[in-house]
Order: sequence, then structure tokens, then C-alpha cells
Amino acid sequence: MNPDEKTLTSRRQFLKAAGGVVAASTLTAASAPMVHAAGSDLIQVALVGCGGRGSGAAVNALSTKSGPIKLVAMADVFEDRLKSSYGGLTGAVGEKMDVPQERRFLGFDAYRKAMDSLKPGDVVILTTPLAFRWVHFTYAIEKKLNVFMEKPLTADGPTSKKMFKLADDSIAKNLKVGVGLMSRHSRPLQELHDRIQNGEVGDIIAMRGYRMQGLIGHFASRPKPENMTDLEYQIRRFHSFLWAGGGGFSDYNIHIIDHLSWMKNAWPVKAQSVGGRHYRQAPDGTTYVDQNFDSYGVEYTFPDGSKFFYDGRCMEGAATFYASYVHGTKGLAIASRFADCGAPSSIYKGQNEDRANMLWESKDRSDPYQNEWDELIDAIRNDKPYNEVKRGVEASLTTSMGRMAAHTGQEISFQDMLNCPHEFAPGVDKLMTRESPAPLQPDAKGRYPVPQPGIVTTREY
Repeated sequence: MNPDEKTLTSRRQFLKAAGGVVAASTLTAASAPMVHAAGSDLIQVALVGCGGRGSGAAVNALSTKSGPIKLVAMADVFEDRLKSSYGGLTGAVGEKMDVPQERRFLGFDAYRKAMDSLKPGDVVILTTPLAFRWVHFTYAIEKKLNVFMEKPLTADGPTSKKMFKLADDSIAKNLKVGVGLMSRHSRPLQELHDRIQNGEVGDIIAMRGYRMQGLIGHFASRPKPENMTDLEYQIRRFHSFLWAGGGGFSDYNIHIIDHLSWMKNAWPVKAQSVGGRHYRQAPDGTTYVDQNFDSYGVEYTFPDGSKFFYDGRCMEGAATFYASYVHGTKGLAIASRFADCGAPSSIYKGQNEDRANMLWESKDRSDPYQNEWDELIDAIRNDKPYNEVKRGVEASLTTSMGRMAAHTGQEISFQDMLNCPHEFAPGVDKLMTRESPAPLQPDAKGRYPVPQPGIVTTREY
């Protein structure tokens, strides 16, 4: 990967460099009915989930220019993450920080205390692992707070149904809610979408997406250290566990799945997939205990029968490839040239990427992460309709549909995914301390249940 690709490998990275922070993450936005007058009223922000994504989202929120805005509360389960985030944000946007020690909250109920520090119409950023999203969103609606929440929103059918209901509840209260699917706010992808809808590539006949990479994030996990509880271990390494983050497949691949479905103006109705665990030991011979497959290949089918092929891989030493393509009867479009929405987007005559046959190339280089925040805060200040939750749940379900097809070895429809009764973490709202029983229990060797395609076929493990 070149340096730009490395920078964009993670959805939002919060990097400390020369006293500055380069960021990306999720935010929960302030809520109506209190509307902030443009350029006059202070919007207060609370951060729930102080990892890199949350810290990055806070930077984007505090970088909006439409009026006064401050971070006033922070919450996390882990003290080290809260301290690190507070220090990084102070260095990056210190003049917009007003978070004294008494408004830095720790524990599983810290989200309530952080939201209690706000008034109706303020904004809460929800960037914990997705298992807690519906719990925190429920309280944000109760407190009449606008929200920005990180993707994915769900990993299973029962939770998706809860989030669809909460989406309706938030709309009924006129809350503004953004979801961290920033591709929809990429100006090159917006222009490409318009050009595709205007027929510049003809009828879409196929689409392709790829995220081929090494072992990023917490994809491959060794057995739990003795100084951690099972719950703490699984939350800290949420990429490794389906209940916490949808596994690596949902967390890493949702962006391209979302933006290519957008180019089609439809969600796939079914998926068939393959995948497998190939290299499941660390170099020293320790067996990894996570629930991920190392590779996935998904064939999505749209209502009109056209196909979308997605390949994902996490293997050290294998070739890296991270891009998305749209094939039409008139030509080829490159949606993302690298990463989740890497400009420039372009259109070619024919099906080959040949610059001699290029018909259009995007010019805009604005930051889609900042764009989504600017638009959310503008909607809050000016009381514009703005709620991305339903679409965020649909994108999460579509992603999970491809994952479940691989994990079960069955063809899975959108309705199959939505109506599958297997809820990964049904008691997540009852977790009180790090010693609470984890939703996933290890066996005597410290290993967790893994998918068995063709053997376990009605649920993922």
C-alpha cells in the first residue's frame, strides 16, 4: 500500500503527530425539538466510546464552522482509553474542550451520565462496539438528543428489528441522526451516483468490491490473558467476535457494500458465499481463538437479477487490493480507487481502465468525514430533516447477510437475515461490570465457537 492507502485502511484513525490529530469516527447528534439558531447557540457534545473512532469523530464535530460547539462530557468502560482520548483531543482541539474530571465517566453506566450532562438538542457521539448501539440509542432518544453513531449498527436480525423501531421513534421526535457511512458524503461518489443514474454507464450488469489486507485491527486473537475477564477481552477485541462487532467481515466491508448498493439504488435480496479459516495459528504456534474466517467471497443478487461480487481477505503476505467497480452496458466506472471512498472516481468507455477511453474523472478532494459532520450540524441548527438510521440498518443487514451465507454454507435472503431468531447478545443491556458474564463463553482451552458451514446451517455458530 502507498502512504495514502495506509492512512485510509481503518474507518477512522485517531493519530497523534506533532501535537495534532488526524481523525475519523462516530458521533451522536443533538436532538430536537430544541433547534439551535444558525450561528448563535452553543451545541454541546458528549463522547460515548473513546477509542480512535470516537476521538476522531469528536475532532470532526468540533471542526464544524456553523456556530459555537464544545465537547463537555466523555464516557468509556476503560480508563486507559478515556485518558488517551482526553489527552489527544486536548492537544488537537483544546480550545473547544470543556471536560473537567467530574464529567469524565467510567463504567457500563457511564453513557447515561454523559448524556445526562447534555440538554435536549445537544449531540451525543456513539462509538462503542455495535452490540451496545441500540441500548445507547434508546437512552439518547429518551433524553431528546441528536446522535451520530458509528457503523455497523447491527450484526443480527433481532437487534436490527430493534433499531428499525428506534429509527421510527427518533424520527417521530424530530431528532437528527447521522450514521458513519461516510461514502454517502463523498463528493466524487455523489457525482458518480448522479452520472450513473443519468445513464452514463448504461444499465448496470455487474459490480465488484474488494478489501484484501493483512491482520488489521483486532482481527486475529490469541487466548485471553489471565489479567482480563472474558467480557473485557471481547469488548477490547471486538473485531474478533460476532456479538461485539459483527466480526471483521461486517466492520471492514460495510462501506463498499453500502456505496455499491447505493450506485444500484437497491439492496441485494439474497447472497451466497464461501469462506474459510486457513492460517489459524500465530508464528509461534499459538492458536487464534476468534470467530473470523480469513477470507470471504460473496455473490449478492439484486431484485433485477444483476450481481455484485465482493471479496474480503485478511492474510499477511497476500496481495493487497481495496477498491470498487461498476460495470454497465456502456462502460466501466471506478467508484473507489483505493480504500472505502478513495478519489478520484471515474468513468471509461468499454470495460477496461484505459485512460485513453476515460470519459470523466472527479475533481473534488473534500474530506467525506468532515462533510458528514458539517451536514449533520447544519441540519441541527436549521431544523432540516436528517435521519440516516434506517439506511444504516439496511446496510448492516445486507453486510450480515453475506457473512451469514458464508458461515452457514446456505443461500441467505435479506428476509432470512432479518428474521433469523439468533440474537448474539440478548442480555447486553444488563451488563454492569467487567466481571459480568460475557455473551460468548470459551471452552476449557479458551477457544470460542466458530462457524461450521454445512454443519451448523440455521445460525452462524
